[in-house]
Amino acid sequence: MTDPILNVVGLNKHFGGIRVTRELNISISRGAKEAIIGPNGAGKSTLFNLLTGYHRPESGTIVFEGNDITNWATHQIAHAGISRAFQISNIFTRLTVLENVRTAVHVRMGKAGNIFASAQRIGTTETEKILKRCHLVEKSSHIAGELAQGDKKKLELAIALAGKPRLLLLDEPTAGMSFEETRETMTLVDKLNDDLGLSVLFTEHDMAVVFNHAQRVSLLHRGEIIVEGTPEEVRRDEMAQRVYLGEHH
Repeated sequence: MTDPILNVVGLNKHFGGIRVTRELNISISRGAKEAIIGPNGAGKSTLFNLLTGYHRPESGTIVFEGNDITNWATHQIAHAGISRAFQISNIFTRLTVLENVRTAVHVRMGKAGNIFASAQRIGTTETEKILKRCHLVEKSSHIAGELAQGDKKKLELAIALAGKPRLLLLDEPTAGMSFEETRETMTLVDKLNDDLGLSVLFTEHDMAVVFNHAQRVSLLHRGEIIVEGTPEEVRRDEMAQRVYLGEHH
């Protein structure tokens, strides 16, 4: 196992009297593609919200690339190199595909309200690169709100990439997609992982996607990781079968 890019230790989060994560520990290897699975209400979205600063934990630590980011603000975490796509949509529906990506590039460059000519040029080059990488060049002048579901997902990925992340969090990347759109999206995720060495952590209900694309899988149940290992190890695990996989076969 290579050195972890992300290390989460003893994370606790309550909402009212309900414990959503309990002493949660998870470690993500640098450059890896890892999946978190589990029943609805297991705490997957809450974990992502904790990792991106939308929620603060009661206790525990989140260490990213050696820095304790536990109570950092969302923009500080994004700036540090963690981007999230899907579930929480970040598309400006009335702008074109190109304008969406360029805006995200400029925000990262801190030129949002103050675009100099040189920044405009740098931003344009980078925007074009991202559009190409996400197979959106031909759609660049389309209005984002009118895109098909699969293209919207590509645009969300492109916007996330504009933040130059080193860890990409994908919240159910294939939800509501056709078989073909699912295949295209996950092929793109694989490519980003291979070409850029981007670490990827994703949640997903579709077990075929999990077992075909994740290198490691963690099963979250009632706010705790109860099983982790390679897809094959998790698939064979009795506890995983009983708690979750039995109903997904």
